[in-house]
Amino acid sequence: MKVVITGATGFVGTPLVASLRARGDDVIALVRDVERAKQKLRPDDDPAPRTQPRAPGAKQPGALHLVVAELETPGVWCERLDGADAILHLAGENVGARRWDARQKQLIRDSRVESTRTIVEAIGKTTAKPKALVTASGVDYYAFASDKHDFDDDAVTEADPAADTFLGRVCRDTEAEARAAEALGVRVVSLRTGLVLAKHGETMKKLRKPFELMAGGKIGSGRQWMSWIHLDDVVAAYIAAATDERYRGPINLVTDSTRNAELAKALGHALGKPTWLPAPTFAVKAVVGGEFAESILHGRRVVPAKLRELGFSWKYPTLAATLAAAV
Repeated sequence: MKVVITGATGFVGTPLVASLRARGDDVIALVRDVERAKQKLRPDDDPAPRTQPRAPGAKQPGALHLVVAELETPGVWCERLDGADAILHLAGENVGARRWDARQKQLIRDSRVESTRTIVEAIGKTTAKPKALVTASGVDYYAFASDKHDFDDDAVTEADPAADTFLGRVCRDTEAEARAAEALGVRVVSLRTGLVLAKHGETMKKLRKPFELMAGGKIGSGRQWMSWIHLDDVVAAYIAAATDERYRGPINLVTDSTRNAELAKALGHALGKPTWLPAPTFAVKAVVGGEFAESILHGRRVVPAKLRELGFSWKYPTLAATLAAAV
């Protein structure tokens, strides 16, 4: 395939580019900094470093083209969408990178909503339309349990409505901009991703740190649900969404949901560390700010209803297996 990808140098984008190239797909990465992208994506121009010579007749890696793009502004980069088999739009400001103020919230929103609108408008001007547009969304699309009805056991599926929260509105509006491509004959998929776990990821580093200081434990009450998935399964799902015509609309990209206290206990076991010191609610709010803290202290039991229907096969189908691979 010819695949255009944004967010190529990110946590998910980097291994996704490598996997696509290993399949033999040609990748056009829309990036802000070409030199930085070169260092991350092709230090030796090989998506899969080998310890043995390539076998005769083995598939050659697909080409990688780096194109400078400011995704919120139309430019020459828009021409590179013409004739693509799939566009994978993963770019977006890290929601947990810094405390939310008005400026940061605007950056988070524009990096997703406005960039998606620009991409769809660019698709409208292409001669050969892409077959698929796959966009990154999140389980924050859904409402979390209120204080009155906390820790609801009801499963949340793709049929549930959007939350009237900041992140809920961002996810809702981003998906709405992506759906506009359907009128152009493009198959649209929005992957609502949960907590992505992997050995070298920032999420795992943050989860591990308290345990390494012998201070690991649940967050708040620990009864809130957390939806999780291993990075390898995220990459596989993006490739499936790009290539399989059955993938359409919103899809919960999670393996399962687990209560926070159970996840902390399992992580402590995987690390060989005790789980005894909870992070109190007031401390979480003090560190990350009250609004963002709500998404940490309250959860939703998101389940992968559509992925199960589609017969998706998880490489790491259990929390124990996921954490074992991630630590």
